[in-house]
Amino acid sequence: MWRFDAGRICLDLAATERAGGVPGTCEQLDGPAHLAQWLTDAGLVPPGTVLPALDDTWVARFHELRSAISRLMAAQLGGPVADGALARINSLASGAPPGPRAVRGADGDLVRALSAVPDCAGLLAAVARDAVDLLTDPVARAALRRCQGEACHRLYLDTSRGGRRRWCSGEVCGNRERVARHRRRTLGAPDVGGPEKEIPPGVE
Repeated sequence: MWRFDAGRICLDLAATERAGGVPGTCEQLDGPAHLAQWLTDAGLVPPGTVLPALDDTWVARFHELRSAISRLMAAQLGGPVADGALARINSLASGAPPGPRAVRGADGDLVRALSAVPDCAGLLAAVARDAVDLLTDPVARAALRRCQGEACHRLYLDTSRGGRRRWCSGEVCGNRERVARHRRRTLGAPDVGGPEKEIPPGVE
């Protein structure tokens, strides 16, 4: 249901929201169960971690952080000023993220665990600190992009050679555009995107 290919966990969180006006998009963190699964899939908590306190309040607080991240990143790309977003992210980042530790797994290999059951504030802090790291790193900040896919709102870091990546994923949005262009050529319709240019491998 979600992907983790934006280049930063804060951008992966931003990608879970419903995109206003974009057809086919929906709220991906629509309840405690989905938030718990996202936290695991994102690597913020090890698999099998039980979060007994996770409830709708956690969901609302992650939605709030997500909104602040989305507005602040949009402002970085020339969008409206994100009033209050930076202060909110800084406030959440001041919390203490869950402490990791290495423990022996069933097969004797070392695996990651947490020093205590994480609370909501600690997990919010982990994502907020990632946003702070991105925004204060000139190289990462300069690589911030929004997908050019017709029905995509995802943000990502463009680490391609030459910084010419156009889509959040060449396999998803890039493939959709190639299919759409092929369909337009087949039907004899003009390509609204102009003459198709050869895209070097790895740029998508």
